[in-house]
Amino acid sequence: MRHGDKINNLGRTVEHRRALLANLAIALIEHKRIVTTLAKAKALRRYIEPLVTRAKDPSTHNHRVVFSYLQNKQAVKKLFTEIGPEVAERPGGYVRVIRLGFRRGDGAETALIEFVDFNKDYNPNPNREEKKAKRTRRGGRKSRTTAAAATTSAASEQATPEAMVEEIAENDAEQKD
Repeated sequence: MRHGDKINNLGRTVEHRRALLANLAIALIEHKRIVTTLAKAKALRRYIEPLVTRAKDPSTHNHRVVFSYLQNKQAVKKLFTEIGPEVAERPGGYVRVIRLGFRRGDGAETALIEFVDFNKDYNPNPNREEKKAKRTRRGGRKSRTTAAAATTSAASEQATPEAMVEEIAENDAEQKD
């Protein structure tokens, strides 16, 4: 029975698993996205989220705690100078895991793990917040009928033969376009 066993051991001893997760975390901090197996990506997500939370507050204590996990000065510096300020407004969920499919060699399920705020494909301009007009199913139909009603009412007001000739010429020009 596996009652209370919440971590994935990844088929490794404790020391090997800690070293693996530290190396994956260093690679993720350096490159902002990495491709690995799905199980390792999920384990890495649980490992790195608290470290990024500590990086939002750049105190000496937090630097030392994160360094005790990573054992890499460059990675700690990059985490506190680049990643921490970028995710300061985010309350959590700093990384996303995207399934990629199965690896050809051994059939292992692979995944892409990346920092959410550093992907410009999903967030092309995160500072710009524009609200789209709410579209309804009948929205387009209503605008066409009102435009047609406006032209017919204008045509009825100008019932002279010259106005009718101009309107016919405009309709012919629209149909050609």
